[in-house]
Amino acid sequence: MSVDGEAVDPGWEVDPDDEWGVAVIATVGRQLKLRREAVGMRAAEFGEAVGYGEDLVYKIEGGKRIPRQEYLDRADEVLGAGGLIAATWEDVKKVRYPKKVRELAKLEGQAVEIGVYECNIIAGLLQTPEHARVVISAAQPPYSPDDVERMVTARLARQSVFERDPAPSIHFVLEEAALRRPIGGTMVWRRQLERLLEVGRLHNVMLQVMPLNSEVHSGLDGRIEVLKFPDGTAVGRSDGAFSGRPTTDPKQLRILELRYGTIRAQALSPGESLSLIEQLLGET
Repeated sequence: MSVDGEAVDPGWEVDPDDEWGVAVIATVGRQLKLRREAVGMRAAEFGEAVGYGEDLVYKIEGGKRIPRQEYLDRADEVLGAGGLIAATWEDVKKVRYPKKVRELAKLEGQAVEIGVYECNIIAGLLQTPEHARVVISAAQPPYSPDDVERMVTARLARQSVFERDPAPSIHFVLEEAALRRPIGGTMVWRRQLERLLEVGRLHNVMLQVMPLNSEVHSGLDGRIEVLKFPDGTAVGRSDGAFSGRPTTDPKQLRILELRYGTIRAQALSPGESLSLIEQLLGET
């Protein structure tokens, strides 16, 4: 519960623009407050019992903070709620990540085919926790430490797509230049390259690398992602097309699929790509 005697932050700030998230967290906070008052505990007393500060207790009860599961479990024990408070985690966990990430994760969780071309960085679905933390922390203006951790956790949660059964068909094309940039230092970089090899060898994943000696290719406009669903529908997005907004228009999707297909044809084969990553790993 604590590090060096200081309580660990029990949650994240609520995004005021996330209406569903605001409603859920406000309801849970209200239930916590009513239960605490019903047993006659002051906020300070309750905070001490669960291992958190009084200010954070007020924030959670006021719907300003998203509680983590361990906070709800501990609160349930202290207040003798018989599992009722702990059970609210089922609602909280659905809104604990930023709205945009939830929407993306939902789409990825439903897709039967996922195709991603990433031009400047390692695709988020492939990032290790350490790599993700460094990349997100590098943003300007900088995110708060709290926001960084929330975004890292959300990004890693999306990677559950690799554990789905039946497994979706997933394809990545990454730029060699991104694989040569030692983001986070040697050890973080080595672990990231090892992760790429690990995922690239999965039976349902194809990982390709666009080599540096490819002077011109169809991905110079930026990132492309195309998701296809069981009912035959699809959604796509590209930094360099249609204002970067997701599209389901068949004509626009054909354009994105043409660009992505051309990129795949210009990239190294999956076998050559894994060999290149092994070579880079050996050079570290």
